[in-house]
Amino acid sequence: MDLSERQKMAAGDWYCCVDDELEALRVVARRALHEHNTMDPDRRGSMGPALAALLGSVGQHARIEAPFHCAYGFNISLGERTFLNAGCTILDTAQVRIGSRTLLGPNVQIYCAEHHKDAAQRLKGLEIARPVTIGNDVWVGGAAIILAGVTIGDGAIVGAGSVVTRDVPAHATVVGNPARPARGS
Repeated sequence: MDLSERQKMAAGDWYCCVDDELEALRVVARRALHEHNTMDPDRRGSMGPALAALLGSVGQHARIEAPFHCAYGFNISLGERTFLNAGCTILDTAQVRIGSRTLLGPNVQIYCAEHHKDAAQRLKGLEIARPVTIGNDVWVGGAAIILAGVTIGDGAIVGAGSVVTRDVPAHATVVGNPARPARGS
C-alpha cells in the first residue's frame, strides 16, 4: 500500500509538499489564522478560537499575539503560560513542542521543513520534515530562527537574531549565526 504524502510527512520521510490533501489542510490553517490575526484583541483573548481548536494542544494561559503564521497548526503543542510574541512563524510540517513558561520574542521563526538538496527534486516539491522541541522556561529572543531537528533544553536562552542549527543544552545561552555558546555562560 502506498503512503499518502501526509503519511510520509508524518513519518519523517521525503514527501511532495505540492499535494491536494496537504493544501486542503493548509487552507484550514489559513482560515484559523485569518480569524486570529484580524479579530478584535478584546474578543480574541489569548488566541482566536479557531486557532486554539486547530493546535495540537494548548496549555492553560498560553498566548499567541497577532500576527501569527503556521503551516498546519495541528503539529504544534504549547505548554502552560507559553507566550509567542507578534510576528512568530512556525512551519510545522513536523511536531513542534514548546514547553511551559517559554517565551518567544517578536518575529521568531521555527522551520521543520528541509527542501531537497538536488535542484530537480526541489522542483518536484520534495522536502523532509524534522521535529523541533523547545523545553520549559526557555527564552528565545526576537527574530531568532530555529531550524529543523533542533532541541533546545530547559532554561536555555537564545539571543535575538540567532540562527539555531543544532541542539542547545539545558541552561545554556547561545548567540549568533550559527548560534554558539555565549562567552561567560
